[in-house]
Amino acid sequence: MRKRTRLAGGLALVLLWGEWANWRAARRGVGSARGGSEVVVVLGYRNAGPRANAMNRWRVRAGLRSIDPGAVESRIVFCGGACAGPRSEAALMAGYAGAERGYRGAFVLEEESRSTWENIMFAIPFLRDADRIKIVSVPLHAEKARRYLARQEPELAARLVRGAEYRFGEWMPLKPLLALYGLRKDATGG
Repeated sequence: MRKRTRLAGGLALVLLWGEWANWRAARRGVGSARGGSEVVVVLGYRNAGPRANAMNRWRVRAGLRSIDPGAVESRIVFCGGACAGPRSEAALMAGYAGAERGYRGAFVLEEESRSTWENIMFAIPFLRDADRIKIVSVPLHAEKARRYLARQEPELAARLVRGAEYRFGEWMPLKPLLALYGLRKDATGG
């Protein structure tokens, strides 16, 4: 009985650590910029198939819920080239947003990038006229992209605000793994 209690307690601590690491990452590198126009940047994930994979579908849903209904103007920038398959991640995500989620708003496809650094670099021209910028992905990946924007265009990084990629309990069993992966990638510079 004691062994099970310790195991359950350990598992609970790991899950809570995953939640905390993702919650914290979702809040770093953002400010409180104001204004009527916003751009939501949705970062793609390797997609080999003809449809958006589970991770890209989730990122689209997080991007859509990040849209401020009170904004004067909102636009989504779907990012990602054809890294693992014949169609770009951006096109697959845009297709999912429209056909399966009913999104009819403004969007742009950034289909040249093959890395997070390039996602940001190639998205910059679509961010210049926005009062607020939200970068959406899994929290540690979005945080990394915000750091990249700060390095590439500090003036634009001053307009970063929180997206809605973090929700308590969503993907809870995977959050410790996502946090470890994100921390490892940061440590290795990936």
